[in-house]
Amino acid sequence: MLVTISCTRPVGAEWPATDLGYLLHKNPSRRQTFEQSYGVAHVLYPEARDDRCTVALLLEIDPVRLVRGKSKGTPDFSLGQYVNDRPYAASSLLSVAISTVFGSALHGRCAQRPELAETPLDLRIELPAVPCKGGPEYAERVFAPLGWTVVATPLPLDPAFPEWGDSHYVRIELTGTLRLADALAHLYVLLPVLDGSKHYWLDAAEIDKLLRFGEGWLTGHPEREWITRRYLTRRHTLVRTALARLAELDDAAPEELDAIEVDADDAADTAAEATGDAAAGSDGDAAESAETEEHAPSLAVLRRAAVHRAVLATGASRVLDLGCGQGALLLELATDRAFGEIVGIDVSMRELKIAARRVRRLPEWQARRVTVRQGALTYTDASLKGYDAAVLMEVIEHVDATRLKALEQAVFGAAAPGAVVVTTPNSEFNVRYDGLAAGAFRHSDHRFEWTRAEFADWALRVGAAYGYAVRFEPVGPVDVEVGASTQMAVFTRNNGFTENHDGDEKGAA
Repeated sequence: MLVTISCTRPVGAEWPATDLGYLLHKNPSRRQTFEQSYGVAHVLYPEARDDRCTVALLLEIDPVRLVRGKSKGTPDFSLGQYVNDRPYAASSLLSVAISTVFGSALHGRCAQRPELAETPLDLRIELPAVPCKGGPEYAERVFAPLGWTVVATPLPLDPAFPEWGDSHYVRIELTGTLRLADALAHLYVLLPVLDGSKHYWLDAAEIDKLLRFGEGWLTGHPEREWITRRYLTRRHTLVRTALARLAELDDAAPEELDAIEVDADDAADTAAEATGDAAAGSDGDAAESAETEEHAPSLAVLRRAAVHRAVLATGASRVLDLGCGQGALLLELATDRAFGEIVGIDVSMRELKIAARRVRRLPEWQARRVTVRQGALTYTDASLKGYDAAVLMEVIEHVDATRLKALEQAVFGAAAPGAVVVTTPNSEFNVRYDGLAAGAFRHSDHRFEWTRAEFADWALRVGAAYGYAVRFEPVGPVDVEVGASTQMAVFTRNNGFTENHDGDEKGAA
């Protein structure tokens, strides 16, 4: 099992290509060996020149180690566990090796060259044999949207007998200009996706891994549902939870997400869960109920629609999307001629570049009304003053609690739009997400998640301090016990509210 990663130094760059060794924390001048639970991983550099450097990760798989401790009486015991393609074909075992051998690079950490860790590099990745039963086009479908140029060549069953046709293995070559951490994350997630199986125990922790290493690209990927199902090997409960959490982070285009494609095994599992009986997989009512659930609009779609309605109801024409991310709400609002100016603000230049690219693809009459620019929401910005409405959609939970007052002053005090729409997760609803541990947050970057009472206390306090009336709305289906998954507050500025000379606001006499 082999993967090679080559880095070519750009013309005019002052650093040598061998600095790839710094990013990988592996010296190009020597070979290194790492013991794995299933074999041995070797790291070596076939070439290490100033203009080009190639690292190879070679796995020697011991099939016996994979089944050690299992008896012949176990359900998964078979001769196939000893005679298989695992020593040769890139699979989830290679993903495990990437995470253990190149762990620092995968997480984007490099103390010696931190600036290089954030720099897109000219990379070429070669995988001699990858299981891909869907054929070369599946490799193209998953890697190409991420910025890779993909060459996937099917391997023959036997070169001596061409009439036998091609095998389900492909040779994959990827070229592109990406951060090394992003490239490794793509391999980590997508190799087991193409293979369609995982060679180790699968539990709810795999959802966190998927969201962690899919951050920044999976939510907007056109094949995200298929990727999620394959990564979680069609474990339907895990898949539903993962897709629900992805919807919380959704930055895809504003149209409704495609219905989740459910295969026969998934449908049977869903029906069984709906009736509480594994034998109920053929029950028509349960299957119909499951199908209806799967085809319902995602929470992200419902949330954007709710925010759109709320902003429209304020009569706003000039709107700020504060913390706009990759621009999903911007695209939603741009379709409405009621909004004459829409401005997206975000601290991340990477997110803004994606948002700007999406805006450029809009029809001209929509794109000319939308602008995006960088800004930090915890600092006052005079250019934001005077807008009719501002939106903080799934933003405040990403702000440290100690910085919330600064955000309040910057948005409600300094910018002081006519209306502010805020959405945030309802932590009470988390018990309805299968696989989310008690007390855990829906996303690793959340600093907090509030109950409905906590959100109401915060909103009413801010409204009173800065002169806004507040009303609350649930977003998404409402559970009678724990409410809706998302909670929304709509702040409307009191016209009689004035500001004193010290900058503190007070009611007008």
